[in-house]
Amino acid sequence: MPTFDTDVLVIGAGPAGLTAAALLAEYGTSAITVTKYPGTAHSPRAHITNQRTMEVFRDLGMEDDVREAAVPNELMGNNVWATSFAGRELARLMSWGSGVARKADYEAASPTAMCNIPQHILEPLILRAGQRRDADIRFSTELISIDQTPDAVHATVRDTTSGREYGIRARYAIGADGGRSTVAQQTGFPFDGESGLGHAANVWFEADLTRYTAHRPGTLYWMSQPGNDYWVGSGTFICVKPWTEWVMLFMYDPAEGEPDLSDTAVSARAAELIGDPGIDIRIKSVSKWQINHMIARTYRNGRIFLAGDAAHRHPPANGLGTNTSVQDVHNLAWKLSWVLRGHAGEALLDTYDAERQPVGKQVVDRAMKSVQNMLPISQAFGFRPGQSAEEGWRGLDELLSDTEAGRQSRTSLREAVSLQNYQFNAHGVELGQRYSSTAIVPDGTPPPPYDRDPELYYHRTTRPGARLPHTWLQKDNQQLSTLDLAGHGRFTVLTGIGGQAWLDAAEKIGAELGIEIAGRLLGPGCDYADVLGDWDRAKEITDRGCLLVRPDHHIAWRSNDLPTDPADALRRVFTQVLAH
Repeated sequence: MPTFDTDVLVIGAGPAGLTAAALLAEYGTSAITVTKYPGTAHSPRAHITNQRTMEVFRDLGMEDDVREAAVPNELMGNNVWATSFAGRELARLMSWGSGVARKADYEAASPTAMCNIPQHILEPLILRAGQRRDADIRFSTELISIDQTPDAVHATVRDTTSGREYGIRARYAIGADGGRSTVAQQTGFPFDGESGLGHAANVWFEADLTRYTAHRPGTLYWMSQPGNDYWVGSGTFICVKPWTEWVMLFMYDPAEGEPDLSDTAVSARAAELIGDPGIDIRIKSVSKWQINHMIARTYRNGRIFLAGDAAHRHPPANGLGTNTSVQDVHNLAWKLSWVLRGHAGEALLDTYDAERQPVGKQVVDRAMKSVQNMLPISQAFGFRPGQSAEEGWRGLDELLSDTEAGRQSRTSLREAVSLQNYQFNAHGVELGQRYSSTAIVPDGTPPPPYDRDPELYYHRTTRPGARLPHTWLQKDNQQLSTLDLAGHGRFTVLTGIGGQAWLDAAEKIGAELGIEIAGRLLGPGCDYADVLGDWDRAKEITDRGCLLVRPDHHIAWRSNDLPTDPADALRRVFTQVLAH
């Protein structure tokens, strides 16, 4: 059996695997990516794409491609609860940073905007980004077995078209092969949590609902009908293409029997929840899935790493699945590349687990809590287990009544809808990740206090471990984000007026270590002009201080001022960060 050698074997070509392939190719690292599927995703699946993920795509030069193909943020906002599209609207929430109360927060935090791009549209764009960089991505190639020795990962794969089997020997492997990960199973990764906590069906269909949605554009429409309100409602409608293509999601209890998923049955269900018999419905596909609440106890086992759904499995609440997956490999890919090129020690790879596993746990727990927090909405509607449809409709009538019970129900509904901000406007969860590992060098300062809820609000800081804050700068006649100055697989030193010695030191240490360290001078009248003064308010150091930013936009270290020997200071920091 022939065997091929590569530096990194990526198993899986979903959002995590494809992004890993593109990033590794961008960094000049030899990699082979395999997937048993014949092509990219063939159904919508995940769709919410948050600002941090868009920043990764910006770093890859594909942000504009995604924005062109996506439903823009201005058409995502209305989260609607109703008895049907044509029926009574019961509640509404402005979501994904689109409402007046949150829009400024989101716009100030990132050069990018959230968007709605279904997975079957997004994946080909990431694939194209990889192919432009000559990434070796092999479809219809199934992983048969994988194990490791102290020196290498050994895999056997099969070309499912020809039946030919061959070996791949790699120095490292990334298991990005989804929630039923073969890599995780065969290599003994331990998991915490539970699976099979709920059962759901997705129905992908076409129907022109423009008359019911164009005036209240949104991504999610929650239909709640008395007597048919199991778990999170009678059916959740997810916009795939405004306003003619949808996914209808509904939960079911297998103890009461499996649902009828024939085209006739699901069309009837959709028609009932649309509430307009004149709407034509065309079913495209139907699938089932389960709610899981699981997290890998470690993301690294020797030379093998887990990323994406292979590492963390949770409900789609908060729209964090694909986002966390892309951000996992943005953290991992540069570290693999630097170790493989001899620029960093092996211990740098341990920081992937140290930094990303806590993020995965937060995401898994937040998504599960968000699902549980849907219950107060049904209770405010007056829905109760075992009630008849007539009783349920009376509860809805009471909601709008001029009675004490009605007033209490309306108060309860407002509180229940406000609670959904933790699912639909959780900016701190989406953007506020702060790392702690040996690849972060503390500067001796305590963590800055949160003056607002850390899940709901992003708090910018330049303390080591945080993502570099975004502010707009001007170079010549071009507007740039601070994030545009960093990334691209290299470390970056940012300093201000009086900090030229930091740039000289960066050049010196870069030559010593054989690496590129970009140097940027920020401030009034500098190469990167802080014309609005926003960077001065965000930087939390003096003009003569510096920030050392990692290739993944996270701050490795900062100095408040200019020391006597800045080159020695940088040398000591790089010794720790790169595990020399």
